[in-house]
Amino acid sequence: MGALNGIKILDLSRVLAGPYATQMMGDMGAEIIKIERPFVGDDTRKWGPPFLDGTNESAYYLSINRNKQSLAVDISTIDGQAIIHRLLKDSDILIENFKVGSLEKYKLDYASLRDHYPRLIYASITGFGHNGPLAAEPGYDLVAQAMGGLMSVTGAVAGPPMKVGVAVSDILTGLHVTIGILAALQSRHITGRGQMVDVSLLDSTLASMTNLAQYYLTSGDVAPRFGNAHSTIVPYQAFEATDGWLVLAVGNDHQFEKLCDALHHPEWASDERFKTNPARVINREILLPLLAAAIKIFSAAAFVEICRKADIPAGPVQSMDAVLNSDQVAAREMKISIPHISGAVTPLIGSPLKFSETKVDYTRAPPVCGQHTVKILSELGYSSDEIASFETRNIIQIMR
Repeated sequence: MGALNGIKILDLSRVLAGPYATQMMGDMGAEIIKIERPFVGDDTRKWGPPFLDGTNESAYYLSINRNKQSLAVDISTIDGQAIIHRLLKDSDILIENFKVGSLEKYKLDYASLRDHYPRLIYASITGFGHNGPLAAEPGYDLVAQAMGGLMSVTGAVAGPPMKVGVAVSDILTGLHVTIGILAALQSRHITGRGQMVDVSLLDSTLASMTNLAQYYLTSGDVAPRFGNAHSTIVPYQAFEATDGWLVLAVGNDHQFEKLCDALHHPEWASDERFKTNPARVINREILLPLLAAAIKIFSAAAFVEICRKADIPAGPVQSMDAVLNSDQVAAREMKISIPHISGAVTPLIGSPLKFSETKVDYTRAPPVCGQHTVKILSELGYSSDEIASFETRNIIQIMR
């Protein structure tokens, strides 16, 4: 039994942040009903190639939508809204990522639902939050990375600002909204009442800036960009080996001393310019070329092995194929597969959550749009004639 067994979530979110959150909660046993627009579905279904063999499901969509049921219903219609209300009668959580105010016209916003469903936890993901001068603006990961300061510190030192290689602002927002939902569930356990959880891409990105944001608050100065290096720790960056790149993360003076011994330069550890981390930060332009030259004579694997034996944090810079075929990933069961309704096998990334008792489970492959429409509506008490009428009027989509 999963940690969230018995929790029912109505998922009106699309694209990445919301679906990432609900997939995590689905892995933990929550029942997730994914609400999709008929004949359109989640935008990410078409964000390809690549697509799963024999289907129209993109790798992007597949990555964040397992353990869900798909109900394709038009919430802009009276009958569609009535279906949502039937679902809400026994739902614990509603999660959505519409623009601020967009759900008011359907009376599916928090203010409209709060009194009817006092135990409901209503999680809203937006670009900028529900208040402030930018509240009504649409939000996208790229914009959040730019406006939240992340792009300004990412990339080569002399290069242009650079986004992170994945939509990390969306992922961070998904993590934050999940934390908020779980906290609201605990609060409801005590008070009996639900509440609204308001999480934005901008806030989540800014919160993730942690030490660099505090750098400015503490000093009044903007931390310079250091590329693969660190603003306040040295050495903590990528180095080139004979056959590729590796990273070295020396977090304290004792580790630096062991590194100097491993490189056969123990004198560096007693040099006043390098003896302490603050001294190394000040004198990084002197120290780093020395380290780079000493490391470059090794292969990446050989130097990483030296570091591991000396208990110095280091690792190779790996491409995705190397990561996914590594023994460590296999041992942690981070590569899984689930049979798809098409007959194909869906390879997926597993959950990083490892519980000793309430283990995660992978019961459903990412659904096709409308895959569970008939099942869900029948369970809600709709007759076959009513379901057929909804389909005829394009209020719902049924998988054929």
